[in-house]
Amino acid sequence: MLKIINLNFFFRTSNITGNLIFPEDVSFVMPGDSLELKIQLYKKAPLSLGLKVIMREGNLTIGAGVITELIS
Repeated sequence: MLKIINLNFFFRTSNITGNLIFPEDVSFVMPGDSLELKIQLYKKAPLSLGLKVIMREGNLTIGAGVITELIS
C-alpha cells in the first residue's frame, strides 16, 4: 500500500507544498531512522543535488534531509 503525506518543504528561503511518498515496504519511521523517500512538489523550484530540505507539518518540524537525486 502506497503511503503519501501532504507537507510543507523548505529549501533555502522557499516554502513549497508537496507530497512525501514512502516506499511500499515501510509502514512507519521512528526518530533517528534514515530513509530514502520521494518528494513530489506542487510547483517548480530551483533545486540542486546536496541541497538541504526541512519537512514541516504546521509548526512542527518532522524531518530533515539532503537531495540526492532529481527526477523530472
